[in-house]
Amino acid sequence: MPADLSRRDLLRLSAGVGFGLAGAPAAAFAEKHRAANDELGIGAIGLRYQGTVIANQARPYGKVVAVCDVDRHVRDQAKASFGSTPFACEDYRALLDRRDVDVVTIGTPDHWHAKMVIDACRAGKDVYCEKPLTLTVAEGQLLKQVVHETGRVVQVGSWQRSDSRFRLAVEMVRAGRIGKLSRVEVVLGKNEVGGPFTPRTPPGNLNWNLWQGQTPDVPYLEERAHYTFRWWYEYSGGQLTDWGAHHLDIAQWAIGSEPVSIEGRGRLPDGPDRYNVPLDFAVDYRFANGVTMAVRDEGDNGILFIGETGRLFVNRGKITGLPIETLVSQPLPREHFTLYDFDNLDRPPRAGKLDAILNHMGNFFDCVRARRKPISDVDSSHATVSTCHLGNISVRLGRPLVWDPAAERFPDDPAANRLLSREQRTGFEVR
Repeated sequence: MPADLSRRDLLRLSAGVGFGLAGAPAAAFAEKHRAANDELGIGAIGLRYQGTVIANQARPYGKVVAVCDVDRHVRDQAKASFGSTPFACEDYRALLDRRDVDVVTIGTPDHWHAKMVIDACRAGKDVYCEKPLTLTVAEGQLLKQVVHETGRVVQVGSWQRSDSRFRLAVEMVRAGRIGKLSRVEVVLGKNEVGGPFTPRTPPGNLNWNLWQGQTPDVPYLEERAHYTFRWWYEYSGGQLTDWGAHHLDIAQWAIGSEPVSIEGRGRLPDGPDRYNVPLDFAVDYRFANGVTMAVRDEGDNGILFIGETGRLFVNRGKITGLPIETLVSQPLPREHFTLYDFDNLDRPPRAGKLDAILNHMGNFFDCVRARRKPISDVDSSHATVSTCHLGNISVRLGRPLVWDPAAERFPDDPAANRLLSREQRTGFEVR
């Protein structure tokens, strides 16, 4: 049997070991349960790109009753796509004020995530928020506190946890199928390079002031907004937080520990009005349990787990390695799938981005109904994105760092600790 499994092979083997994921609804399942969930009112905030995807995936579980986007064109298009009946607004607070909104999906740029999740939880809403969860470590500390205090269900869109390939890889590593884990190698891909760009007058359909939120008020650049916000440090963290929120999440789930030292290297761009995340980067982490992790921007995108007796590679297209070949003769029993305790075994495992988002969204609504912790909860997601942020901080400072994961501080390092938070514009503070 080849080490590189096709999707059909993986589904067959997964089914053979009794592997199932909560929230992997086939169309028939979604239709069967639609009536039972019609009472759930869904409010969708941020409806460009992935925000539209997650709002659509939430529809089988309730009704979209409100939409919000700071771009009038996007907002109007979204309202029309949901039957022209939802309430539409520019300011998300008007959506949160509505009593008919029970659940919120958030698909905005990264710098809005923490504030919107916090405000939604305090308004009594359950939340599905796109990754990465936060812009800074300090935001995550507050967000965790608020989620626990309010008791709301919050699922972060790190949907690779709900992809059968990645879940199988992590369960096999934790089950000892490659021996004791010693090293993980992660490839995320290159940051975009570009600029300088020309300032322009914001288009009349876009509320540029509201789009910027907590970040500094700067002249409008078309390249700051929309998908390319990822390449600006003010709004995101480049590939270290974009792909990192996926791959470092899976890596850290398998490692089962948190970093205690970080050494980042990279070149930073110079000059105004240009993408300002690192031109290139390499980050080496050492975890409290002795495992090391190397994160690079070049190579075969994915995650390689290296143990004493074997290796296992996984990405969105394949899962390979001798441990996968041995599944036929040595299946992994279902009782060895121990990393999450709310899987629904009546649903088929799925692989592939859209299938995995279905899995992930289904898990969220399962947990909303049962008041359970979702598979990508705020605790694990805060730990993951903090690891991403620490890598960026080390790259920006140009030196190694020591980290105390319990205190969530850099011991005796005021300069590094200052980068755990950022100055926020008045009226948009995350608090």
